Amino acid sequence: MRDNLLAGRSAIVTGASDGIGRAMAKRLASEGAAVLVTDIDDKQGEAVAAAIRDAGGRAEYQHVDVTRREDVEGMVGHCLAHWGSVDILINNAYRGQPPERLENKSDEDFEQNLRMNFWAGKWSMLAAYPHMRERGWGRIINICSLNGVNAHMGTASYNISKEALRSLTRSAAREWAPYGICCNVICPAAISSAFRRFEEAQPELAAATQAANPMGRMGDPERDIAGVAAFLASEDARYLTGNTLYVDGGGHINGVAWVPDLPE
Repeated sequence: MRDNLLAGRSAIVTGASDGIGRAMAKRLASEGAAVLVTDIDDKQGEAVAAAIRDAGGRAEYQHVDVTRREDVEGMVGHCLAHWGSVDILINNAYRGQPPERLENKSDEDFEQNLRMNFWAGKWSMLAAYPHMRERGWGRIINICSLNGVNAHMGTASYNISKEALRSLTRSAAREWAPYGICCNVICPAAISSAFRRFEEAQPELAAATQAANPMGRMGDPERDIAGVAAFLASEDARYLTGNTLYVDGGGHINGVAWVPDLPE
């Protein structure tokens, strides 16, 4: 890819205080984009934005709870007011929950996951859409999950909400393609903050998951995932839309063993 391939673009990255979100925000900024770093962790979010600025990039932090529609629409408005456009939107925010059997999951659990993953994505996409359409250019990247693709045990509400977001992405790709708006999904496998929590809770299963990966490891957010997001956000991806990119070391090919010990 060319250096500075995102020069003159503005980007929003949700859940950008740590892990994959942080890596993507830093990479987009290093490629020339002005980045709005959003999260609910103000200390870490501010630190990410400051680190980008210290490295010579452009970034601001905004506290955004993506389960609140007014926050989501407000972040799009903030980006527009500050940089004059919303060119790139990455929906990445996620709040983890302990694994539980399907029959033990409450309606509230499903509602929370749908609000965090599906509704937040829909709200932000609809808020950004008219501005992208007016400019005739836009990139929407939604971070989904192999959990939904492979129906991993213990995370049914998360799986369903991420698959809903993936379907929304494909529908938007079809309807918005005439306006130069490309919508794609990344399903990553990386050592994120969520994976680190899983590793602490179930170290043997985490080790088995890594061993079962064709490359024998989980990805690195900065070296393995962020570059793919930068490509999808760029002009080089102008003819790529409605796709799911499995950035997972090949883990999706035959599926990864995922049999946690779930109490009845």
